Amino acid sequence: MKLTVQRLLEYVEQTPVIPAVKDEAGLQAVRETESRVVFILFGDILTIGGIVEQIHAMNKRAIVHADLVSGLSSREIAADFIAKNTGADGIISTKPSVIRRAHELGLFTIQRFFLLDSMALNNLRQQAAQTRPDVVEVLPAGLTKVIRLLRREVGKNLIAGGLILDKDDVIAALGAGAAAVSTTNPLLWNL
Repeated sequence: MKLTVQRLLEYVEQTPVIPAVKDEAGLQAVRETESRVVFILFGDILTIGGIVEQIHAMNKRAIVHADLVSGLSSREIAADFIAKNTGADGIISTKPSVIRRAHELGLFTIQRFFLLDSMALNNLRQQAAQTRPDVVEVLPAGLTKVIRLLRREVGKNLIAGGLILDKDDVIAALGAGAAAVSTTNPLLWNL
């Protein structure tokens, strides 16, 4: 069954913290979570398919961060590779061209933005309108006022990630309107 925005929202309503695995230890730890969605932030072109298979064997959805897979370029071909060779449910990227291509291929798309200043905020508005990702992820997650603003203005569901230190950060991001929070911290995966 294809991952859709509605299905993702159903999953994160039950478990709003999305495990983001960055190594083999995280991949093993994610087995103990109830989360149905996992962000994969590691691997290379030889191992990423096997990592996705392991996530699927846990009855979880696998979303690959294309920018972090060693051996992939930052061009559209990265989306083609992931779609044709991994069985991933979706893709994360900061690259507009990769998001556009993944969308064309029918992958679930998450465009990640790093918000450093007001110029980055304006860039997010423009790029999200052009690339039309399924979901926008903003980092760092501690920007609750910005999360509220983006939720209204961009019209996309938001995932907040980056610098999530504790349960209070999770609650603040969700309270500001984020649909979910992604974190590499296994201590927060089962909140």
